[in-house]
Amino acid sequence: MRLLKIRQLFLLIIIQFLFLMNGAAQYKSYKLNDKRDTINAIDKNNLKQGKWVIHIDELRGEPGYEEEGLFKNDKKEGIWRMYNLNGDIIGVENYKLGGKDGIQQYYTYLGDLYREESWRGYNPDAPYDTVAVYGTGSNEIVDYKIVKAEQYSVRHGEWRYYEPGSGRLVKSEKYDRGLLEKTGAKAITAAAVEAKPKKVEKTPQMLEWEKKNKGKKKVVRDGRTGT
Repeated sequence: MRLLKIRQLFLLIIIQFLFLMNGAAQYKSYKLNDKRDTINAIDKNNLKQGKWVIHIDELRGEPGYEEEGLFKNDKKEGIWRMYNLNGDIIGVENYKLGGKDGIQQYYTYLGDLYREESWRGYNPDAPYDTVAVYGTGSNEIVDYKIVKAEQYSVRHGEWRYYEPGSGRLVKSEKYDRGLLEKTGAKAITAAAVEAKPKKVEKTPQMLEWEKKNKGKKKVVRDGRTGT
């Protein structure tokens, strides 16, 4: 029995060695994390591949952070997560073909969502896109044109800003392929909406008081609802 266990352990060591040799053959360079998983691999063509963990030191007052996610042929792909140097998550980003695409969320060190962005990614292999042309002074589409997509990604969709702690929406903007839409040009805020005077429903007593004092000058209400 003991001999069998030794053989099994020896076989496991050989398998791990062959796996590492295979990784060395595929990649020009790579690292191993605490779980012995291959990370930060660069292939023979100097392209980043697979899972990466990137460390950014604090610089000129800007806090440091780490981000982790997948590279495919040197381009970020799928979900990437950002952490501060204490290990708290501060951002979740989505990538497609190297550019931001979809919803991106950012958090305070206490875990409160404070900003949610929406992006559209372009395909670098198809560098042209169809863009709507709007009529003057209106949001009506009058034509379409083909434009060169010089950026990998642009702001597209609704951007929301929240108050940390309460989660209250304080600001909202809407973009169409990088352009702030006219309806959101002034960045409508929840606070501004709340500041608008609300219509007060009049009670029967208020209506009766107004009826009795219609046309009278310098009538002051004393708060009483009786006659």
